Amino acid sequence: MKRKHISLAFLCLLANLLALSQNKIELPDTAHYLIDTSVLIPTKDGATLSAVVVRKKGVTQKLPTALFFFIYSNTQRSLLEARSAADHGYVGIVADTRGKRLSPDPIEPYEHEAQDVNTVIDWITHQLWSDGRVGMYGGSYSGFAQWAATKYLHPALKTIVPYVAAIPGLGLPMENNVFLNANYQWAFYITDNKYTDTAVNNDYARFRRMQNTWFDSGVAYDRIDSIDGTPNPWLQKWLKHPAFDAYWQSMVPYQADFAKINIPVLTITGYYDDGQVSALEYLRQHYAYRPNADHYLVIGPYDHFGAQRGGVPVLRDYTVDPVALINTRELTFQWMDYVFNKAPKPAILQNKINFEVMGANQWKHVSSIDQMEKEKLTLYLDHTPNGKYFTLSEKRPAIQHFIPQTVDLADRSTYNNDYYPYPIIKTAIDTTNGLFFVTQPFEKAVTVSGMLTGNLKAIINKKDMDIGLVLYEIMPDGRFFELSYFLGRASYAEDMSQRKLLTPGKLETIPFTRSRLFSRQLSKGSRLLVVLNIDKNPFAQINYGTGKDVSKETIRDAGQPLQIRWSSDSFIRLAITR
Repeated sequence: MKRKHISLAFLCLLANLLALSQNKIELPDTAHYLIDTSVLIPTKDGATLSAVVVRKKGVTQKLPTALFFFIYSNTQRSLLEARSAADHGYVGIVADTRGKRLSPDPIEPYEHEAQDVNTVIDWITHQLWSDGRVGMYGGSYSGFAQWAATKYLHPALKTIVPYVAAIPGLGLPMENNVFLNANYQWAFYITDNKYTDTAVNNDYARFRRMQNTWFDSGVAYDRIDSIDGTPNPWLQKWLKHPAFDAYWQSMVPYQADFAKINIPVLTITGYYDDGQVSALEYLRQHYAYRPNADHYLVIGPYDHFGAQRGGVPVLRDYTVDPVALINTRELTFQWMDYVFNKAPKPAILQNKINFEVMGANQWKHVSSIDQMEKEKLTLYLDHTPNGKYFTLSEKRPAIQHFIPQTVDLADRSTYNNDYYPYPIIKTAIDTTNGLFFVTQPFEKAVTVSGMLTGNLKAIINKKDMDIGLVLYEIMPDGRFFELSYFLGRASYAEDMSQRKLLTPGKLETIPFTRSRLFSRQLSKGSRLLVVLNIDKNPFAQINYGTGKDVSKETIRDAGQPLQIRWSSDSFIRLAITR
């Protein structure tokens, strides 16, 4: 099986290079700008943060500040970002994570942003050029930093514009409690020096070799860095927190913290953003704990760096609808002007949820994710044959049946769960493993949108398993358009902060929610296909089902093959307009 897993570190590098390309911004010059690249900001616990400040010369009035906070320290990038903010009528500040650039302290990703970002905001309010108001923007780690700041919301922070925002412990380094290899080298990339270690980040051969050797050897996941040959202390620390526990919860708003976030928020992400589950988890939790939250979403056919730019014409071999291409930077400052200067709201924000319908070349605007389409569609995993597949049925089977699946977790001659959407449109998919369920062809064009959710019901002979689900459109010409996927650990399905092992031989219900949101117009004659599988490949931990810490399990723990009996009462839910 061939599959491309692109690390978020690599995508962030591309974002750093491309995010400013829309406007061809040049470095600021001292003739027209006041520039300080050596700002040092002390923290209450004795650390020091560094920052770059750019202001337009000749401006005498106090201004709001546009703050960009990031870990990918690069003085030229900081100058470009800060100049862009200054050109849009703000004081531009780019601050570095603790330990980066001019900071003498240790680099400790994620762990201090909730305090440090607010330290920078507080410092801004005491400057003579500040009008006491701060807005934040930026993507990925910078998106995380904005949400981290809202955990202890400073009164000067008036808005945030997070793009593809990460949640440590939920979207990376693990997704739904499954540790991923795609971002393994990220810790080296951002901690090897005061800037970024591009050479190690781009050593793809090294990390492909590492993950393949680890997979073939069957050694415990917590020894993967010994195979690489370089200790990875951050991975080892993170592996001690397989649940979304107090360690991760301390970094971002959690549960009732969201109720206190009373500032306007504009979230931007993409259907093919590798970190989309994090970006949307912030939005969902904000609405859950503050139903009247002033929170807007813009989402379309973008990947992790494309969302930070506004899309690309061809994404992973898929030709994007022209209307989907936007300018994220201009949208950001239009939003800032709306919040700070009472300018008109950006035209694209016609409602809270603003999404592009792939294939329709159309934006839609609704009040909530639940309102993206008119009808809720429940589809059951029916054992009735439907051509070469099983049936994805709108009717619940009258009699419960069970579909067997066997996965030999000790077998290294095959991979299970080919879920990654690269390319987005495939001429063929791997049908050598997994279970396949397909609908009848749609008699008319329909639009399907939202998140892939549902309940899986199964009886297994072990205490745990890692589940993969992939949703495709089978187009009338037989090609497969990937719409959404889910990867998650069954023992954390009900609560990602508490592990609840399955009981062998007992019928268990496994709910799933945190999948990829999408919207797509399906043409007449298209069908929906769901692929259900167990995750076993070089790209993530392998859960052998003993109930022990998965990072310590080895191939010797595989024992008997995993035997699953999937119930026909299992279902997925989507939203559809027929």
